[in-house]
Amino acid sequence: MITSTTWSGKRYAVLGLARSGQASVAALLASGARVVAWDNSEERREATRSSRAQSRDGAHGQRVSTSLDTNGSLELADPLETDLSGFAGVVVSPGVPINRHPIAAHAAAAGVPLIGDIELFAQARAELPAHKVVGITGTNGKSTTTALIHHILDSAGISARMGGNIGLPILGQEPLTPNDNGAGVYVLELSSYQIDLTQSLDCDVAVLTNITPDHLDRYAGFDAYAASKARLFAMQSPDHAAIIGIGDIPSANIARNLAKSGRSEALTKIAPGVCMDQSRWPSLQGPHNAQNALAAIAACEALGLSRDAIDAGLESFPGLPHRMERLGVHKGLLWVNDSKATNPTSTAPALQAFGRIHWILGGQAKTDDLEACRPGFGNVVQAYTIGEAAELFETLLRPEMPVARVDTLDAAVHAALTVAQPGDTVLLSPACASFDQFRDFEARGDAFRALVEGLE
Repeated sequence: MITSTTWSGKRYAVLGLARSGQASVAALLASGARVVAWDNSEERREATRSSRAQSRDGAHGQRVSTSLDTNGSLELADPLETDLSGFAGVVVSPGVPINRHPIAAHAAAAGVPLIGDIELFAQARAELPAHKVVGITGTNGKSTTTALIHHILDSAGISARMGGNIGLPILGQEPLTPNDNGAGVYVLELSSYQIDLTQSLDCDVAVLTNITPDHLDRYAGFDAYAASKARLFAMQSPDHAAIIGIGDIPSANIARNLAKSGRSEALTKIAPGVCMDQSRWPSLQGPHNAQNALAAIAACEALGLSRDAIDAGLESFPGLPHRMERLGVHKGLLWVNDSKATNPTSTAPALQAFGRIHWILGGQAKTDDLEACRPGFGNVVQAYTIGEAAELFETLLRPEMPVARVDTLDAAVHAALTVAQPGDTVLLSPACASFDQFRDFEARGDAFRALVEGLE
């Protein structure tokens, strides 16, 4: 666990007790802070109560019912009903919509900043052993790029941790220590929500894959969303490396502004459409993965890795669960889990990667069109729409291809079985968020995997 004397003796509120919130509570308490924590989920509140009350067990193992830990530094209470005067910060889960949640106004009235677990990590860095930080953001490709950079570092024998918007919360992981191959590296996938809650993260290497319309319910418009991504570079020291994909106008503008500010020497631009030999990278096929690989190569070069070490990591990279993940052939059909495709731009590569596709899509729509997917429409035999967007997507796709509105993932799987021919591909690539029917994209992908495995 990462701790810091910076937090000792101070008071913090933590709103949202999923994985990052739980890790924040634990790290703050271990550092000597006093914490008010809350989640609307009684189950999560109870999990926090239980985990912090373990040391309160009686001599005969009986559980002492309390909302406070041993020294009374944790209280389970709603920050909205708490006087926040004198608090050092309100640690907000990235899932809390701060553009419309009343916690923003409540904290502002008390003069208390809204922060996230990544900001806590940034504050703790001065006390950590020598290390570097790579931060990766972007609408699409950031998870693959993050996992790829981490894998290359790990393959090269460099001590590395992966966290942020992927894997385990970074505060809950053990601090890195340098080894014979140099300082450890923290590799962080950063969503715009996490960047919004961060003020002092100075990445040694910052990466932007791309910016396309997404999460617009959380921003005043697309420009505001793009500005959130740009803040990752604004927090950097001028001589730290910036790697930016320039295949879209907002990203290209960010690169241009960095160059104008005098950071040309530290800037690497990743242009689209670069031809690469990807034949030795089985899990990095397609033009989108060429861009991801180029960004990872540039980041690892900025960290001082040799090209041989980078090549070895590219060749052995196993790929990510839920991202064009082949679940195998069942009932004569190839089943592919692309649940991480939560917007149309992210779905587009999958539609171009397979032939004769039975496309399962839908959920909580982020846009009202599917134009980004159009280049792959010719590969789709039939679409099956589910979730809140089922009716919208049925209407959009009906002029283009056969569509069945089936509403649920289970119904879509069984509907595809009745239509698909041996050799066809059944692809879950929703182009939507999952929150209407699932906890997150991972839960949706796991449900799809379970349905497919149940076909045997």
